[in-house]
Amino acid sequence: MDTEDKIKRLFEESIKTKEQFIGRYTHLIKEVAELIAASFRKGNKLLLLGNGGSATDASHIAAEFVNRFHLDRPPLPAIALNTDMAVMTSISNDYNFNLIFSRQLEALARDGDVIIAISTSGNSPNVLEALVMAKKLGIPTIGFTGGSGGKLVSHVDYAFIVPSAVTPRIQEVHITLGHVICQIVEEMLFGEES
Repeated sequence: MDTEDKIKRLFEESIKTKEQFIGRYTHLIKEVAELIAASFRKGNKLLLLGNGGSATDASHIAAEFVNRFHLDRPPLPAIALNTDMAVMTSISNDYNFNLIFSRQLEALARDGDVIIAISTSGNSPNVLEALVMAKKLGIPTIGFTGGSGGKLVSHVDYAFIVPSAVTPRIQEVHITLGHVICQIVEEMLFGEES
């Protein structure tokens, strides 16, 4: 296969994965957007977390809410728990890397908040620890994962499982899902752009 054919095939795989995903999850995306919008309406916040590429997705989605996505509107309270290096490294050093998110949730999460946990495998120990803490705190959880969904699926209230075992395809759907949720939440809160 020549390089140009390979490039086309990779794009086609990405498109096919997204088509399969949206065929299954349209209603759940609407439900989750309503949950997040209701949380923001009450003055609560969205907390996001993940490792590696999932960490950058968590930060990216948080930035879209805090700043703006599609509409010029007031900022919305969203925090990516993977961004404070001092907090993460102190927890890792003094306790355990698996606690970097759960300890932050214990400090920051409040009744009415919502959590988005992102893990391509669904088996990241620190993400799973965070979900255990979220359950103790009674905070609703949304999981973005892929493949079989891993252990994450049994720990979240709302699971989005990308129908692929290929990490890049999973991550491409995750950021598209984040963008769609951002836009729908913005429109629920502030109306559509004219």
